[in-house]
Amino acid sequence: MAGPATSLTPDANVPTTATTLTSWTRALKKALDKAGCDSNALLREAGMDLKALDDPNARYPLAQTRKLWRLAVQATGDSALGLKVASEVSQTTFHALGYTVLASTTLKEAFERIVRYYRLATDAAAPRLVRQGGEYHFFMGLPERGELPADEAVDAFASLFVRSCRALAGRDFALLRIELRRPEPADRLSFERILRAPLVFNAAENKLVFERDSFERPLEGANPELARHNDAIAVRYLARFDRDNIVARVQAALIERLPQGEPAQEDIAKALHLSLRSLQRKLAEEHTSYKEQLDATRRELALSYLRGSQHRLSEITYLLGFADTSSFSRAFRRWTGVPPSRYRATP
Repeated sequence: MAGPATSLTPDANVPTTATTLTSWTRALKKALDKAGCDSNALLREAGMDLKALDDPNARYPLAQTRKLWRLAVQATGDSALGLKVASEVSQTTFHALGYTVLASTTLKEAFERIVRYYRLATDAAAPRLVRQGGEYHFFMGLPERGELPADEAVDAFASLFVRSCRALAGRDFALLRIELRRPEPADRLSFERILRAPLVFNAAENKLVFERDSFERPLEGANPELARHNDAIAVRYLARFDRDNIVARVQAALIERLPQGEPAQEDIAKALHLSLRSLQRKLAEEHTSYKEQLDATRRELALSYLRGSQHRLSEITYLLGFADTSSFSRAFRRWTGVPPSRYRATP
């Protein structure tokens, strides 16, 4: 019997005018070129501006990317094209997201980051991570309204997640199963060969299912400091991408300034070009406050630092802007119920 479910949900709903980072289309373009297709002609037919491919921050509307996927499958006749596009993705394809995922201390932490920063790659889906007893279920998510992503785009993301797991946990890492809403593809053998997991088609939702112990096991290549730096880059990108998201903007400003000491609320307001009253009003509209965001940001960073062994407690105290180690320890005990030294020692 499954135990109580715990869930990590995204901050925002999928918009009706969803977009995808152009670098994802660049990976599809490479796969089309390898298949002998005229990728430029297909992009133009889909209504895409080719110049945007050279801008690492540019984005294409979902309607265009969906049309391109349809044209690409027609041109190649390959029902497993999405799986092959994933092999064209590099560490830099999705901005800082690729780096912060690879620096994570566990697969669980990696997928928590994917949920948190997924909008960096595309806001055409709203993923969530749920623990059910001895399993973790990663739901890839779909918009409640508007156009759905192409089945092949979902295939590509599923393949990319599997590849990322194997890069982090070893090439023999296997999932418990993969469930996809799409009909069974003509080339099922390629899906079985590439994904190497039990497959369910015509499923209710798109999801990956992991065994809990392996999902929570520490990873050898973890680098919490590198993850923290790329978390900050990802947060800053999302703050620019969604300028109305005052919570993301405050978090980005806090991450940048905490190593210099606890920033005053007035300083954060000034950094965001707001009056103090405007900042307080905007946060209140999101049912939060500056104090709550300062506390939440410190807590998340502290957990990330303590999962690794690179930083002493005195260094973490400094990085989080606390005046002394005892102040940090009191705050950490309030967040978790245990002192930071015991948390770090817990396997």
